[in-house]
Amino acid sequence: MTEWPKGVAKPAIRALNAAGYTKLEQLEKVDLSPLKNLHGMGPKALAAIETALNESRKHSE
Repeated sequence: MTEWPKGVAKPAIRALNAAGYTKLEQLEKVDLSPLKNLHGMGPKALAAIETALNESRKHSE
């Protein structure tokens, strides 16, 4: 399993796993706004995920 970025706490990881997301790469083509409604997902976790996705996009260009 891929490491979630720093700043994504365990409750947020559990929420992502329950929603079917087990690795960051799965979120690359997903609208992140519905994730904020997941129980356990906070603004810090969402920001960390967005930052990590932006970084991975930069490296893949």
